[in-house]
Amino acid sequence: MNRSKVLISLTLIAAVFSVVAVAQAQPDRSTAELNSPGTARTLTLPLAAAKSPVISLGSALDPQTGQVVEGYAIVRYKDQPAKPAGRGKGGSTCYAFLGSGVKWKTPEFWRVNGANTRGLDAGYIYDNLSTNIDKWEDAADGTIGNTGSVDILGYGISTTSTLAADTAAPDGTNEVYFANISESGAIGVTIVWGVFGGPPRSRQLVEWDQVYDDTDFDWSAAGEAGKMDFENIATHELGHSIGLADLYTDACANETMYGYAAEGQTNKRSLEAGDIAGVSKLY
Repeated sequence: MNRSKVLISLTLIAAVFSVVAVAQAQPDRSTAELNSPGTARTLTLPLAAAKSPVISLGSALDPQTGQVVEGYAIVRYKDQPAKPAGRGKGGSTCYAFLGSGVKWKTPEFWRVNGANTRGLDAGYIYDNLSTNIDKWEDAADGTIGNTGSVDILGYGISTTSTLAADTAAPDGTNEVYFANISESGAIGVTIVWGVFGGPPRSRQLVEWDQVYDDTDFDWSAAGEAGKMDFENIATHELGHSIGLADLYTDACANETMYGYAAEGQTNKRSLEAGDIAGVSKLY
C-alpha cells in the first residue's frame, strides 16, 4: 500500500439483506467493520468481512427525506475465493434484486472524480460511466437499441474535489472515485442506501457510491491482459446502483451481474438476457 491511512472506525450491525432472487439464493452475510476513506482515500474491509460479498452498514436518517434508511456495501471480488451457495436455471431467469420492489423513484445527479494511479484518463472515466448507465436505462423497457429509455440514475458531473463513500449515513450525493480497498481481492465496492422494508410503495433507493481499487489492481480501457477492464467492472457495479444483486450460480456465469471478475475480461461490458430481464422487471 503506498498511501498513508487515516481511518475512522465504524462498528456495523449484521442484518439480513432482503433479496428477491428469481434465479438463485444469495450467499451468507457477515458482521464487519467498514472504515470511511477520509483524506487518505482508503476504504478498509477488516478481517471480519472475510470475503463477505454484502456488508450491512446499519440504519441512518436520509438527510433529503428525513426517513430511516438502511445501507449495504456490496463487494466485487476477483475470481472465486470460495463457491457461495447458489442455484438457478440460467438464461432469462438469471437476475436477482437487492430487495423486493426496491428501486429509484426519482433520478439524481452523480459525481465522479476520475483521478487514479493507473493512467486512465479522467475524462474517459466520466464518459464511460455515462455510457454504461445508458446501457441499463436503454434495457429498462426490455429491448436493447430501440428508442425507448428510462431515466434511472440521472446525469453526471465530473469533479476534481475529494469524494468519500458514505458508510455511516447517506449525505445526499452519489459519488464515484478510485481509492485503496484493503480487503484482498476486492476490485470495487458499491454502497447503496434505501428503504428495503415496509409497504411496497415506500421501498426505494436513495443513494449510491462506488469505489474502485487502484492500489492492488491495474486498470485498462482496452481489455489488456493482466489489468481490470474499467467498462467491464463498472457496468456490473452500476447494476447494483439501479437495484440488481449479484449472481453466483454457474448457469449465470455469463451474465453481467455474475459476482466475480478477472483481469482482461471484457464480456461483461454488454448486458445479457438475464440482466435485461432483471432491469425491465424492476422498472
